[in-house]
Amino acid sequence: MANRTIVAAAPHIHGSLSTTKLMGDVIIALLPALAVSVYVYGWGVLAVTAVSIGCCVLFEALIQKFLVRGKQTITNLSAVVTGLLLAMNMPANIPLWIVAIGALVAIGVAKMPFGGLGKNPFNPAIVARVFLLIAYPVQMTSFALPSTEGFVDAYSGATPLAAAKAGLMNFAEFDALGMFAGNMAGSFGEIATLALLLGFAYLLVRRVITWHIPVSIFATVAVFAAIYGAFSFDTPHLVSNFALFHLLSGGVVLGAVFMATDYVTSPMTTKGMVIYGIGIGALTMVIRLWGAYPEGMSFAILIMNSVVPLINKYIKPRRFGAKK
Repeated sequence: MANRTIVAAAPHIHGSLSTTKLMGDVIIALLPALAVSVYVYGWGVLAVTAVSIGCCVLFEALIQKFLVRGKQTITNLSAVVTGLLLAMNMPANIPLWIVAIGALVAIGVAKMPFGGLGKNPFNPAIVARVFLLIAYPVQMTSFALPSTEGFVDAYSGATPLAAAKAGLMNFAEFDALGMFAGNMAGSFGEIATLALLLGFAYLLVRRVITWHIPVSIFATVAVFAAIYGAFSFDTPHLVSNFALFHLLSGGVVLGAVFMATDYVTSPMTTKGMVIYGIGIGALTMVIRLWGAYPEGMSFAILIMNSVVPLINKYIKPRRFGAKK
């Protein structure tokens, strides 16, 4: 009798869930925040988003065809998600040629040289965002003010974090509701806190992500800010406002929900995810309070991306069939 045994690498059991479906769910979850951004900043948001997504897809297709010479991977929508997240980490009035450079860095430097999706050690969109922040600091920190006049070019203002860094933020009267709804300057994807949380809920219901990383980040940022605020302010009201401010401002929600939870660059176990989230939250606050930049979310995620292999080495999932 012929040997019909098939020897192959894992996984041996396949379900209906695919990379394309997962990426599709992430795109759907980001659409409410994108819609709010268009409403707040105007139609120029769509131009930045279209260039970012288009360039990411184009660069991945070209690299796959002429350098990697393998099966095209653009159909799994990962390049679309990278382009969308990269766009949402930029000002609405940024020159489009800078967006194209960011897409090239994300795909051509942070993703494809490592072998493509599933092999990159760092989140490609964050690598590109940090590169652009260092290479083009003026353009990356010239934020459009809320406007519904279409394409915004000249109007710019300080973000709440920049105002706080300069000592210009009044924590006794800051507009928490306005910040929650998106009435502030900043990267257009990070200002729609309510819409981002709706996307978070959608991803939880669809079981695309778990709560461990985002909630760990939120809790750490809140506790860290509250402890710092307790030594800086005289009343509990100001302390709570300070903690709420740091949760609503900057890229905490966008980064915690959509970027820190990236399957490839985050830990495998729930315990590891909690440690990872605590590290991101703590580093974010350290950079915000004592660093040169008013925002620290992107740097914190990249630093903790580098720690993930160590976390996975020492905090491993329980072996199948092993006793607790």
